[in-house]
Amino acid sequence: QVQLVESGGGLAQAGGSLRLSCSFSGRTFSSHAMAWFRQAPGKEREFAAGISWTGITYYTDSVKGRFTISRDNAKNTVYLQMNSLKPEDTAVYYCAARFYTSSYHYTEELTRADRFDYWGQGTQVTVSS
Repeated sequence: QVQLVESGGGLAQAGGSLRLSCSFSGRTFSSHAMAWFRQAPGKEREFAAGISWTGITYYTDSVKGRFTISRDNAKNTVYLQMNSLKPEDTAVYYCAARFYTSSYHYTEELTRADRFDYWGQGTQVTVSS
């Protein structure tokens, strides 16, 4: 069974930075696509960034140029570096995993939350103006 544990959330000022980490255990990390989703109060969970098992990345438009997702297969960890934070980035951020080696690329299918099998508990990110 895959377990995901997020860390690194907290409070930041607008324009500031935070780095989220997600530790993966229980299966072969390098065979899984990984993603970060986020959910703001009163809103649906939405895709933020993803990385394929080959390291190819994909971002939603609202975070392009500001967020960077990366993975370290030696440490079984995926990261989300968030720069130039905005108040609208305030949300609970969830790490998600799915065994997926069907494509070298990060496919659009993997922007859907219902395509992921494993989830972390979430970490709060709050950006003040």
